[in-house]
Amino acid sequence: MAFAVKRRYYRMRYPRLRLGRDVEIRGRIRLRRGVRVTIGDRTRLNKLVRFAGTGEVRVGADCLLNATWIGSWTTVEVGDRCLLSDCELMDNDFHNLPPDLRHAPATATARAPIVVGDNVWIGAHALVMKGVRIGRDSVVGAGTVVRSDVPDRVVVIGNPQQIVKKFDE
Repeated sequence: MAFAVKRRYYRMRYPRLRLGRDVEIRGRIRLRRGVRVTIGDRTRLNKLVRFAGTGEVRVGADCLLNATWIGSWTTVEVGDRCLLSDCELMDNDFHNLPPDLRHAPATATARAPIVVGDNVWIGAHALVMKGVRIGRDSVVGAGTVVRSDVPDRVVVIGNPQQIVKKFDE
């Protein structure tokens, strides 16, 4: 009953929020800057889960988002059965890299979509950068900075990320 009340409240407060069946909001949700968010069936949101940007976020079914921040100026896709623990996913650099363009408005090269495969676990304080694809069944360790694609069925840790374990096929 309490979850149904919270779902109704957040649907009214944020018209760009779509919630699937039986979504459990155990904390709070905050949407900023016009971001469009779709949350899949039976997904659980704990603590404060924040979304920002002008893009689109799609979270699959049966996920857990715990104090997660997702910034989307293009698209961020999270597969089914994912665990996101107090981490950040950001598809935008906000600034241009070349020194003579750093103070100019960001160009299209400053942003790129993020795709998180099914059954991925992203640990606390991890940072997933623009243009990254994280393969299914993979684990991103706590505090890891993910700057390039992660294959299926591996564990990555560190900055820069490195593969420390491969799950048997």
